[in-house]
Amino acid sequence: MGQKVHPFGFRVGVTEAHKSRWFAPKALFGELLVEDHKIRAYIDKRLNRTPPFAAVSDIHIERTREELTVIIKTARPGQVLGQKGASREQLVNELQALTGRKVAVQVVEVRNPEIDAKLIAETMGEQLKKRANFRRVLKMRCENAIQNGAKGIRILLSGRLGGAEMSRQLDSRLGSIPLTTLQAQVDYAVAHSSTTYGVIGVKVWVFKGLYSSNQEEEYQSKAAGGRARARGRR
Repeated sequence: MGQKVHPFGFRVGVTEAHKSRWFAPKALFGELLVEDHKIRAYIDKRLNRTPPFAAVSDIHIERTREELTVIIKTARPGQVLGQKGASREQLVNELQALTGRKVAVQVVEVRNPEIDAKLIAETMGEQLKKRANFRRVLKMRCENAIQNGAKGIRILLSGRLGGAEMSRQLDSRLGSIPLTTLQAQVDYAVAHSSTTYGVIGVKVWVFKGLYSSNQEEEYQSKAAGGRARARGRR
């Protein structure tokens, strides 16, 4: 049997920051964990699965005693903010109704969506749903990522590819993917494409290079462990 480790989970606390950053006593922990899951599921459904399709790649959650901050990373910040911030205000009101807490929403732009694993996987899933040629889609995505600065990319498709009777896997790699190097910044995502002939799974690994000690964050986080950091050599 294969023993595979999630590239993000492997690096959490070493070079990657947690996606939920808060502290709670034992009695409250479970409730807040479920609440985080509900927030992520709600935002994904509202912004990614229905128009205007804002291409949200990641959601970070920070909590203080008074406020809940939701940081949304998106390739289309204008779709999340809306005209004069109207869409963001509506989202804040909906999240406050969902959680019963004071909510703040920050929007961070994904500057290079061509090398974001989540966005690559979701885009491929949409193209496969429209019956695009899976080999062509696979090749284009790999080449695009390398041209836009990725050091390596791997894409794995699994299912009834092209409507074939038997399900199979198709694996494509360009460049290097050092999965066991903690210092390597490896982005990973899974997406499912529900086609008329079954579900096709899309897995994407993107190697963006090594972490540097002076790496700049897209947003300033006040929470402990809120930044990814380079791992010091001993």
